[in-house]
This record gives sequence, C-alpha cells and structure tokens, in this order.
Amino acid sequence: MNGSIIRKSLLGTIIPFVIITSSNCFVTQQTHTSSSSSSSAKKAAAAIAAPRSRLSMANDGGRKSTNPFSSMLGDLASSVLKGGNSVGPKNDNLDAKLLSKSPADGWDKIRLEWEQSCTTDEERNFRSLVEQGRIASPLNQIRLFDSSQTPDDIRVTFYRDSASWCPYCQKVWFALEEKQIPYRVEKINMSCYGDKPRDFLTRIQPNGQIPVAVIDGRLYGQSNDILAALEQEFPNHTSLQPSAENVSRARSLLQLEQALAGAWLGWLRSKGNKGAKRNFEQTIAAVEQALSDNDNSNNNNKGPFFMGPRVTIVDVQFLSFLERACASLLYFKGYQIRGNQKTFPAINRWFDALEERPSYQLTKSDYYTHAWDLPPQLGGCGEEPEGEPYRRKINGEDASWHLPLDKDGDDDDVEPEWKFCGSSEEEHKREAVERLSYNHQAIVAFAARGAGSNGMPPVLAPLADPNAISNEAVMVGVDVVLQIVALALLRSSSSSTTTDEELETSLANVRDEINDSSSSSSYMTEGLLPSLRYLRDRIGVPRDMRYPAARQLRAHLNWAMDILQQK
Repeated sequence: MNGSIIRKSLLGTIIPFVIITSSNCFVTQQTHTSSSSSSSAKKAAAAIAAPRSRLSMANDGGRKSTNPFSSMLGDLASSVLKGGNSVGPKNDNLDAKLLSKSPADGWDKIRLEWEQSCTTDEERNFRSLVEQGRIASPLNQIRLFDSSQTPDDIRVTFYRDSASWCPYCQKVWFALEEKQIPYRVEKINMSCYGDKPRDFLTRIQPNGQIPVAVIDGRLYGQSNDILAALEQEFPNHTSLQPSAENVSRARSLLQLEQALAGAWLGWLRSKGNKGAKRNFEQTIAAVEQALSDNDNSNNNNKGPFFMGPRVTIVDVQFLSFLERACASLLYFKGYQIRGNQKTFPAINRWFDALEERPSYQLTKSDYYTHAWDLPPQLGGCGEEPEGEPYRRKINGEDASWHLPLDKDGDDDDVEPEWKFCGSSEEEHKREAVERLSYNHQAIVAFAARGAGSNGMPPVLAPLADPNAISNEAVMVGVDVVLQIVALALLRSSSSSTTTDEELETSLANVRDEINDSSSSSSYMTEGLLPSLRYLRDRIGVPRDMRYPAARQLRAHLNWAMDILQQK
C-alpha cells in the first residue's frame, strides 16, 4: 500500500473540529491555543462565554457546584460587563504577613527538596532531557530517538496545537512517535480564541488549519496527507502500512472509522434522539466485531489491533475519535465503552494494547479534559440524565477530587486506570511538584485571573480566556498557598519531620491572617479561593501533566481550599 493509495483511502473526517483550551501556564509564560471554527460556532461565541468566577465545577465548602454548560447564556451579561472584583488594591502589609506564614523558604528550596526526592536520573534531569529531545513529553520543541541523532538530522517540522488536544494533531503526533522520526514542534494558537502568528498565515497555512508538517521543505496541510508523506519519505522507519494482502480490509475499516465518527458525533450533539443512539450502537458493535474477528483469527492477522499483531494506519485513524467517544459518551450520555468488558471486550483489549506503547501514553488525555474541550468544538453536546452520576465524578464532585484518593486511581471505574504511569503515588506527586515549581511565577499569575477581569472579546470555551487580566492583589496569597500545596505533595509520604498537621496549621494561619485583616474582607471569598479554583479547573492532560499527577494536584488544591474555608 503505497503513499498514493493511503492518500486515496484516508477519506477525511466528517466535520471540522474546533479545539479550545486555556492558556498553558504550566509550560510557557504566554501560550494560548485555539482552532478554526464553523460559522455557526462563531456566531454563538458571545453567547457561550462565561465569567470565570462562576466556573466552580466541584463542591467547595458545601456550596452548590455550577456547570458552566448550563449557565452560559445567563452569565453573558456579567461576562461582558464585569470589570474586575471588589478584592481591593494590593495590600503590601497583608502580603508580608502572608509570606511569613509559609513553612517553605521560597520556591528554590522547594525545587531542591523535589530534586532530592527524585529516585532516577531521568526524573531529576527531566527539563534538560526535554530540551534535548531525549525524552517524550508534550513540552518537547524537538524530538530525537537515537543517541547519534542531532537537531541537524531533523527533516520534519510539526505544527500542532499547544494544548495537545487536537484529534488530528494527535494522529500525526502518534505516528511520528511510532515511526520514531525526529521532528521539530511549532505550537500554534487556534483561531477561536487566539490570533495565529501572521507568519504562519502568510507562509505556512493561509486558512489557519492544523496540523501542518513541513518535510524537507515541502508543506503538507492536512493530517491524512502528512501521514501518507511520512510513509513515503521515511521508508527506513517502522511502516504503518498494512500488508499487501490486507489492503482491501484496511480500506473497509477506514470507511468504518468514518461511519463511527459520524455516528458518535450525531448522537453526542443530540438530546433524546433514539435513532442517533441506535445508529451509534450498531456502528460501535461493528467496530467490536471487527476487532473480535481479528483477535480470534487463526492466521497472521491474530492480535489486538485492527490489522493484527502490529499497529497500522487503521489504528492511527481510529484512536483519536474512539478515545474521545469513550470519554464524552460516558459524561454526557452515561454510555460506557471503556471498562465495559462484557459488551466491548475487544475494544478494551485494543485500548490496553495501545496503552503499552509509549507513543500512545504520550498523547493520551483524561476524561475531564475531553468532556470540557469537546462542547465548544462541536457547538454543544446533549446531556442525558443517565450521564449525571458520571459527570459528577468526572467533574470532581462526590469527593472524587478530595483526599484520600482511591489507591487504584480509577475513581470507581469511571476513568480507566493509567497503569503505564506506575503505581507510585509519590512519583505522581513529584510530577505535579515539578510542574508547579519550575514555572511557579506564570502559574501564580494564571491562577490570579480567577480574581481578575474577563478578557474582551469573549471566547467560545467557558474555561478559556486568553485575554483575561490577572488580579495582582491576590498573587502573594496564591503563591503562599501553592508553596504549601507543593510541600504537602512532597512530604505526605516522606520521612520529613514536617507533618501534614503542621502544613494544615500553616494554611489555617494564612486563613486567620486574611480574616483578621479589616481592609481585606473580600480577599478570601472573591480573591484567593476563586483563583485556586480557577487553576484547579484548568489543569489539562496531557498538556500540563499526566492524569495521575493532575489527580493529585486537583485533590491537594481542594485540601487547601477546605482548610481555608473553615470557620
């Protein structure tokens, strides 16, 4: 199956996606992302924007959780008119008192304690390995696979979304990793809430769409064309082509993938549509059957993947939409695919086999991330009552984002276990601390948007606001609390003499200092707590960290907020 056949058989996708994400505070100082949108979505932009102060998705101190998807229209006026809050001006005296309450001696000391707690050189040298491209990470700007390779060996420049969420980018990203082709990464804003670089629009892609790849100076502007070119231009790398005798089956399966995408989106975007549900169930049953036939085969096709024992272009095409279908249909419809071994054993074996591959481990997202980035992409998703218990768990309600966390890490079988990340909670916590401590200044400023002013013009995604203005008055308080959170992550299972009780006392002292300040009556309720929630609700997977680390950080932020809200 040569490159031209691949181009012909990769038929394209059903509808364009609009990927929206918040700014990437864990990675860079000023990174924002977005994608192209349909004209109908653009017309709805103003109606979908929501003020960040309303976007609390988990219960805090007994207050009712707010689902931004149900309050978008009602929040429009306050989103447009809001010009800040009543926290007041920066209070240097209060800031000094808050700094004195931190048990940490600054972020440098936290970083040193993190480094001393690392158990491998790879973990300790993470940033330098990322910079050199020697370790796989969403943070990579270059990627090398062999110790003999240098940046001069790179022939591919890969333009993708900064959020690591775009389904088409994921396909190309997975293929580059699977084939181990060295590449350079350029991250591009998505047009639905950020301007694209003028140079990208004039030189690379006038329509602004991503992904784009430049290979040996030649530009490829669609994911299918990129995948075909990678096969054609890199014949000495691992091939994703099916064997010659399976070309016809591969074409049929690619048509099934298109049918699945259409059936999934048709049901997801509707509400109470029994016909759309029936169409999806028939289509996903055909996918299950295709994998089951393959897995039970007695010939060379036997294996967990669509074409047998090895990954091919067919798996590449299925993985991004099927991953998103598992997350979104559970969240919005209460329809379980992943974890439903009785109905979908072959699909679950396929996912299990994918998760053994570093190329998929790198690009995989969590259910929460998908559940929140898909509605603005699609112009909305239809919520069904059957999905409510799953929405509560995925959104961090029902104590699923509170300590102590389930030891197995699967939140009662809602989010599939990320076994490939290992079972060490300490390692997951260190990953979260690494991200916090390395870029703490940008993270503090990002979180302070929760107490700041909405950006203008408003944007499609309720959790994205690249033009928002941070409130400097709360930054020291946010910084101090994040230092305590980082210490709690590091010390909760260590031999340190500092106990959880002492860290709780430090948070209580912060709370009391704020409450005793006569000039800062709204600092807690309208400043510090909204900022911490803002950060918690915008931790993205895999963009910021892997799911087990994100889970720990979300829960420890809630631990801090619970103490801060005590009377």
